[in-house]
Formats: sequence, C-alpha cells, structure tokens
Amino acid sequence: MKKTKLWMGLCSLGICFASYAQQTTGGISSSMLQQIQKSYEGNASDKAIQNAISNNDINKLAVNRENKNNFDTHFSHKVHSRGITNQKSSGRCWLFTGQNVLRAKVIADYNMKDFQLSHSYPFFWDQLEKANLFLQGIIDTRDKPMEDKTVEWLFQNPLSDGGQFTGVADLLMKYGVVPAEVMSETYSTENTRQMANLITLKLREYGLQLREMAATGKKVRDLEKNKTEMLGTVYRMLVLTIGEPPATFTWTLKDSRGNPVHTKEYTPQSFYQEYIGEDLKNNYIMLMNDPSREYYKLYEIDFDRHVYDGKNWTYVNLPVEEIKEMAVYSIMDSTMMYFSCDVGKYFDRERGLLDTNFYDYESLMGTTFGMDKKQRIQTFSSGSSHAMTLMAVDLDKNHRPTKWMVENSWGPGANNGHLIITDDWFNEYMFRLVIEKKYATEKVQEILKQKPVRLPAWDPMFTDED
Repeated sequence: MKKTKLWMGLCSLGICFASYAQQTTGGISSSMLQQIQKSYEGNASDKAIQNAISNNDINKLAVNRENKNNFDTHFSHKVHSRGITNQKSSGRCWLFTGQNVLRAKVIADYNMKDFQLSHSYPFFWDQLEKANLFLQGIIDTRDKPMEDKTVEWLFQNPLSDGGQFTGVADLLMKYGVVPAEVMSETYSTENTRQMANLITLKLREYGLQLREMAATGKKVRDLEKNKTEMLGTVYRMLVLTIGEPPATFTWTLKDSRGNPVHTKEYTPQSFYQEYIGEDLKNNYIMLMNDPSREYYKLYEIDFDRHVYDGKNWTYVNLPVEEIKEMAVYSIMDSTMMYFSCDVGKYFDRERGLLDTNFYDYESLMGTTFGMDKKQRIQTFSSGSSHAMTLMAVDLDKNHRPTKWMVENSWGPGANNGHLIITDDWFNEYMFRLVIEKKYATEKVQEILKQKPVRLPAWDPMFTDED
C-alpha cells in the first residue's frame, strides 16, 4: 500500500516508471563498482605515484624536466617597450593592455623616457557605464519574465572589472585620458573585489525596483528618470572608493632625458586628442581564432560591450595561421597589438614561459588528454582569460614564427615583466588579436562588410579578460 501511494505520488509529479528505471539502471551498481575498482592495479609504480601526488603540488610533479634546457630568449623582431605596469588584484588587464598599446606610440612619437596613462581614470567611467548598461538593460527587458534567459543573464552579470578592446575604444574616445600622476591608483582600483561586490549588490536591488515599477504601469521616461537617480548613488560610491575624475589638469611634457619641453593645461579629452588622436572605433579590427565556428565570418556578441550606446564585441573569425601573418606584419612595422589568450594553461611562471610541453600530465596520470582547441571551447575547458600586449616575434630562416613575446601587466618578474610564448602554445591558446586596419588583408577587409552573425550574451566567447 505504501509503495502504491508513493508510486502514484511520483506519477503525479510526472515521474513515470520508465524514467525511474532509467535513473536506477544509470547509477553505479555494486557489480559496476567492482569492475571499476579492478581497473586500478595498485602496483608498486601506482603506489609510488600516489605517495608523491598526495603530498605535493601536481604541477610541480608534472614539470617536463627536459623542457628546462636550451631556452632561447632572442627575438628577431621586437617593438621596444618601456616600463612594466601592474594591475595588481584587479581584472583590468584589458584596460592596461589597450593603454599600453597606445602609450608605446606616445613614447615613440614624443621621444619620452617613460610615460604612463592613468588606469583609475577610465576605470571610474567604465564602472559607471557598466552600471548604466545593466540598468538600461533591465528597462529594455521589463516586460520579460525573470526566467527569461536575457533577464537572468543581466542579474547574474550586472558589473565586472573585466572587459575587452571595445571598452578601451568607447571609453577613451568618450572620456579622454589623463597621465598616471593626475589620477593615481587607490586601494579599491588595485583590489576591486569589495567595491565591486557592494555596487553589484546595489545594482541588483535597483534592477528589481525598476521591474516592480514597470509592473505597476510606470512609463519608460519615469523608469529612466529613476535610473538617473540610481546612477547618482553609484557615482558617489565610485568617488568614495576611486576619487572624482579631474575636469582639467596641468601637465609638463618631458623628453628622453627628463628635461621639460612645455607645460599646458588640458582636459582629458584635449589630452587624448593631442597625444593619441586616433579613431579607435574605426581604425582597429578585432580578430578571433575560434575553430568551433565557421571561419571567414563576422560575429557580434550581444551585451559584450562596456557602454550602452557603444559597440558590441564584433570580430572576424579566422584560422590561426592567417592571424599570425598580420601579427608579424604589425610587429615588423614596430606596432604593438592587443592580444588575449588562456594564460593559465601550461604556464612556467619561473621563466615567464607559455609552452605546451612544459607539463607532462599524461605520464604522471597514466592517461591522455586529447581534446583539441575546438573541443576545449565547446566544453568550456578553455577560453580567453587574460589580455597582454603582443610586441615581439622570432622568425626562423624560412620566416616562420618559432616564438612570441608579450608585455604583461603583472609588474616586474621573469623577462622583466614579459612572457615568452612558443608558437605551438600560440596556436592552441591564443584567441583574440586587435590589429590596426592598415595591417589587415584584403580578405579581412571584405569580411568586415558582412552583416555580423549575432550571438547571445551567454555565448562561450563572452569571456572578459581580467
């Protein structure tokens, strides 16, 4: 009787006998467990490996010792860089990388000893703009249920300190730039977690309020009026943690010997026009190597932007060899590039080296790890996680790349803050490269005329670099 009542209750919940049987037969039975346990031999070799692994860092045990030898740091073509930046405990690599590309040009154009742009200044505006992007997105989706995929995604991602090159382009062209000494770093810019958590909490609260107002019949103009008041609170929180951005400042240009050239008063926008002056939105092209999608297509990812009225991340998907051709062309013309990759894979921090042969997990674990790049993307095993500045390549006698170098933003370290990347690693874990339009091939120029394929915000390629 009890079994019958239970069964009727299960059926009333839509759980029929077939599905119940499937669940029980799909579990680990006692006979299956015995078979699994027998597959482990537990011989002397296994016991020795178990003793080693259980008491040590797996990565240290998996280091391929043969790969420690014959490490060549020479590069045939290199763009000169001066001064390594440090994003510290923040996800602002995209901002450091984008501005490092631009500051290298300023240093060269004005024959400066060193020059640093403020990262806290554009980051302030980035956080305010992202708050607006979220709140306006909530207004735009006000008639959709909370279970809607876009609404759910918005509440999951109201704010972040990560990003990509479109944020650099939109923010710098809208708000300008200032030298590092004009708006310096604070604890919250270098350690963003606490500030971000509080603002995120407030934004989610505001998002619910806007939806409740819309449900009671409030017009869009009323919602947007309230949004402006909400952004006032966010602005105050940013001022308290980062400081208020300057409207004007005085700055002295100095030459390579540190001698003053001239002193002027600037606004952030006038400083941008005088020292950078580029149309970042139209002069640069975003390239992607995503073998999980069709090549020679233009793609756009919804909500993958920093500014509501800005541009979504739009990129040309290409085979990696074609991307490398344009990268070499750029470096040989003394031009750095915005570069992003899956930096955590096969990383030798001691030598500042990214090399697919650095770890030998297969010998240690006695199995293979056989997914290719396409499969790693499809299974969320790999994706773009960090941006750096590509600035050197070493070509062999046949003009083929053997290794690359990037300027990182983690402060001084191995190779004076630079990372060396083998060409094999580049093939497997490089994802995004931003080049100047003049270095693009005719094929890429034609692809840019396509109507982009629009991908949803939750696409695997929406990974902000941090």
